[in-house]
Amino acid sequence: MNRLAQSASPYLLQHANNPVDWYPWGAEALQKAKEENKLILVSIGYSACHWCHVMEHESFEDEQVAALMNEHFVCIKVDREERPDVDQIYMSAVQLMTGRGGWPLNCICLPDQRPIYGGTYYPKVDWMNVLMSLADFYERKPEEAEEYAVRLTEGITQYESVDLITEQSEYTRTDLEAIVNNWKRYLDKVEGGMGKAPKFPMPNNWLFLMRYAHLMQNESIAQQVKLTLHKMAFGGIYDHVGGGFARYSVDGRWHVPHFEKMLYDNGQLISLYAEAYAWNPDPLYAATAKETITFVKNELTSADFGFYSALDADSEGVEGKFYTFTKADIEQILGNDADLFCIYYHITDEGNWEEEHTNVLFRKEQDELLAQQLGLSTEELLAKINAAKKKVLEARSHRVRPGLDNKILASWNGLMLKGICEAYRTFNEESYLQLALHNAEFIQQHLVKEGGRLVRIYKNNQMTDGVAEVAFLDDYANITDGLIALYEVTFDQQWLQLAAQLTDTAIAQYYDEAEGMFFYTAADAEQLIARKAEIMDGVIPSSNSVMGRNLKKLSLLLGNTQYEQISAQLLRNVMPYMAKYGSSYSNWALLLLEEVFGIYEIAITGPNAWQVRRELEQHYVPNKIVLGGTEENLPLLQNRISNETRIFVCKDKTCGLPSLSIADALKQIELS
Repeated sequence: MNRLAQSASPYLLQHANNPVDWYPWGAEALQKAKEENKLILVSIGYSACHWCHVMEHESFEDEQVAALMNEHFVCIKVDREERPDVDQIYMSAVQLMTGRGGWPLNCICLPDQRPIYGGTYYPKVDWMNVLMSLADFYERKPEEAEEYAVRLTEGITQYESVDLITEQSEYTRTDLEAIVNNWKRYLDKVEGGMGKAPKFPMPNNWLFLMRYAHLMQNESIAQQVKLTLHKMAFGGIYDHVGGGFARYSVDGRWHVPHFEKMLYDNGQLISLYAEAYAWNPDPLYAATAKETITFVKNELTSADFGFYSALDADSEGVEGKFYTFTKADIEQILGNDADLFCIYYHITDEGNWEEEHTNVLFRKEQDELLAQQLGLSTEELLAKINAAKKKVLEARSHRVRPGLDNKILASWNGLMLKGICEAYRTFNEESYLQLALHNAEFIQQHLVKEGGRLVRIYKNNQMTDGVAEVAFLDDYANITDGLIALYEVTFDQQWLQLAAQLTDTAIAQYYDEAEGMFFYTAADAEQLIARKAEIMDGVIPSSNSVMGRNLKKLSLLLGNTQYEQISAQLLRNVMPYMAKYGSSYSNWALLLLEEVFGIYEIAITGPNAWQVRRELEQHYVPNKIVLGGTEENLPLLQNRISNETRIFVCKDKTCGLPSLSIADALKQIELS
């Protein structure tokens, strides 16, 4: 057992039996590198990462490779989910060096942590050649290594940075059109999504394009969104038996997934499909959102209602083994009902992907059309399929399960909290509200310290490795976003007050007034070789863009002009970059969309405020915030509480006359 045996990180514990003399990231390893003048080998991954497992089996479990690593390097293993600040720096380095990134991420650094070489997955022979070459290079040419480190560190500091822009421009629909017109070139008109392969769900992309299509009345973009939502929910990337989405598909048709299931994807996809149903009430959207919540409740929820991080891609050392079936498997489970199930999910004797006889379940035909072809009513078809799914799920439950990463991360819990609130908002299912409230109480009890500081990680009732005292901007941003969503469906002001407290802490610890952006790390955090800002949106929206949208909402809800000014500054700084590649600025584009079209502030007051709020949510108004209840603590509620339930529609610091019905309130929105 190496030093990782004392870790609480599931990923680091996976490497605790390696012959590599691994250290966790920390003072001991960094000091050893300086004292012995050894290169540092930083290897970064996460517990559900398939290719991380492959490289471990090929190289890190191999005695010969380990001996080479131990002789020439101080070897440090990093869980990217625990230390995204470390990952951010070395990912920037590898992207600058190679033009691409991913995990496992392997970076070779000077003894002072500055990188000189890096890449992702290496086969064993290539890895050994890299290590020997770098050890020899550092021994023979240390001056060249130093020169390269200086240039690369400068690049890391400048990578993903923006200039401070003080002049406020007027935003228009033309700005939005410029973003989308460039973006359209990358859209797949046949299979949905972006580009060819691999395909990532990118939920925030489709949330923006859906709202854009609605507000701009752009039917072609609306059809592209519908195509993508349909293809993803029909594809093998979706778990048709147990619900929930895998991280991405390796092909361009959403067919064969990279089988790990991540909390962050599923939280955002619940939000997306729930809102999509409010926009366009397709039963597929509702079923997808609801089944995904069921998956999260069953497989990623702790006894005290924190949400776990991920399920592994592998079980029994084989990628996807838990989720795939031979036709014989299905026949054994379903007997006479197997043929219909195999037709519905395209299961064949030969198999439908590269593993012989093995099938990934996916759909092609609409239920109505397939039922007609089979001589069944749609209701009969769905009844038979749903009954069969329950039997297959039961049979699957007896298989060896994929590994569970049982870290509870603040940031990702915020994403899931918001997703569940959005589902409650759309579907009005009481169990969703109760799940959201339980999770918010867990966050309040276990992740928020006195003074409004967050801890990032909670695991097994204990903080982990000392890293739990670390929190990053995404923790504050996404928890705050989830709390705002919870306030909007409960009108319970304690959640809004906690959101404001966390926002104030984020401003104090992370905001850089000189640059007009938030740093990713706190002012009192460990000093790495660079202090960076996270700006571009990826599979998860950037922490700066989430803060920008939070601050805008909170400025309206609380009447706080400082929040409004910071939000405006963030958007000004990023605006010059958005049109070139909209997919990487989709959450910023949502903020721009709200600036161009304005945000409706809908205050519902009086004894039936909660019932009227539910009625309002049956109508799709994406650019709104909702507040209300019977307390006057918020500016927009003052002098508006009475024994009569009334609706106030405000926009741009102007409020209309109170309405007594949703129909009248909607007329005000349509006329504004």
